[in-house]
Amino acid sequence: MYEEFYHLTALPFQLTPDHRFFFGSEVHKKAMAHLEFGLSQGEGFIVITGEVGSGKTTLIRHLLAQMDGASNFVAANMTSTKLEGDDIVRMAAISFGVNAGERDKAGILHDLEAHLVQVHKRGARAVLIVDEAQNLSISALEELRMFANFQHGSTAVLQIIMVGQPEFRTTIGMPQFDQLRQRILASYHIGPISEAETRNYVTHRLQAVGWKNDPVISDTAFHEVYAFSGGVPRRINTLCARVLLYGFIEERHLIDAEDVQRVAIDLEAERQAVVAAPGHVNGSSPAVLHDLPMAQPAAMPDMGGGNGLIQKLEARLGAIEKHLKRNDKLLKMMSLTIANSGRQD
Repeated sequence: MYEEFYHLTALPFQLTPDHRFFFGSEVHKKAMAHLEFGLSQGEGFIVITGEVGSGKTTLIRHLLAQMDGASNFVAANMTSTKLEGDDIVRMAAISFGVNAGERDKAGILHDLEAHLVQVHKRGARAVLIVDEAQNLSISALEELRMFANFQHGSTAVLQIIMVGQPEFRTTIGMPQFDQLRQRILASYHIGPISEAETRNYVTHRLQAVGWKNDPVISDTAFHEVYAFSGGVPRRINTLCARVLLYGFIEERHLIDAEDVQRVAIDLEAERQAVVAAPGHVNGSSPAVLHDLPMAQPAAMPDMGGGNGLIQKLEARLGAIEKHLKRNDKLLKMMSLTIANSGRQD
């Protein structure tokens, strides 16, 4: 049973979302509808934004998976970094399989346009997906706008989907991007999912890997998952993965609100430790640490109280045994992870 329980911890809430676990919440269904409507137009720009961890990349992976089996789409996906205009041209060409080489921008643009026209002539549509669009420079955005001018006759040969964090909307709201905004055919902002959808999302991912209600997850536990995650899918994933790990180690067949709260508090403590100010450890400055009193040596046990000493030793041995059992489980989990990775590859 616990090998199966570990399988649940490893797979359904991995940090990198998998389109196989795509969950159609209301916000994601609406985002998908906007994508499909925009794609049906065959030209212009589609803009999707959302907070970090809201499921933007998973949505795009789901879309790409659908396009992968369709002969009428040629999709290129690139993740934006802080590139300038010339760099984005080269990167877009490479994404479509066009040899950029060491040529100048004009030569690359000529070959990219020729490639897109050939795609159009054979009855397919070219789609460029730009992830992390909030990192685009002004010059890179201007080059992407110019891509929309690629045409065969009166028909556009390239459509662009831009996916980014909320600040990207501020960028494209700048006056110099008025022409770009006029070419946006569909846009949508992905917000958090509801409490009911959070529960459905968790059970959906668990059932996808064979969960049969063991461990039982209480109603209050689901409520706490929503309360601590705020309905953001990535936070849900991180929290649930740790809750299942905790349940595995503690051999729990029932996960309740207290379990979720305990794990959530630990996660927050770890986060606070990571974001401690420079020169501080866990939020305490070195000076404060130096001022702490030195640990006093433990008092020698009273050898006259034999029963008390034996009880202390038994308690200590019990704690060591429990610790060793946990380490044994974690080692077993690591070996299963390696074995599962080999099978997936």
